Amino acid sequence: MAAPATQSATIGWREYVRLPDLGIGPLIAKVDTGARTAALHAVNIAILGEHDGRLVQFDAVIDEGSHATRRCVLPLHGVKRVKNSSGATEERCVVETEVEIGARRWSVLVTLTDRGDMGVPMLIGRSAVKGRFMVDPGRSFLLSAPPVTP
Repeated sequence: MAAPATQSATIGWREYVRLPDLGIGPLIAKVDTGARTAALHAVNIAILGEHDGRLVQFDAVIDEGSHATRRCVLPLHGVKRVKNSSGATEERCVVETEVEIGARRWSVLVTLTDRGDMGVPMLIGRSAVKGRFMVDPGRSFLLSAPPVTP
């Protein structure tokens, strides 16, 4: 596992992230300290099972242009009521997974929702960065380099 993040590390308002538990990334995430939680662009979300140990199955959208997805199954951490960017309240499944920005890797709670109209497939909220990073809202990609294309 990578070294833990320190509060002195600075990230930009956009960073490339990886979700190693899901085999996803790099993908662009918006770092938004106005949002409480992290959110991942997911479709076909279904809760499997009826009691403790339930799982959530979903297709993570990994390339909006080609509509490429990756089927994922994770333990359901819970269901949370979230106010979305248009002000409406919706219930979202919550999963726990590791997120990686640059050499930093840590566990984060992520809500699953259709972010097709949001421009980036992932949002990183303040609960995921608090105590780990300072955010420079005027800069992008401070800890993460763009993917190398062959």
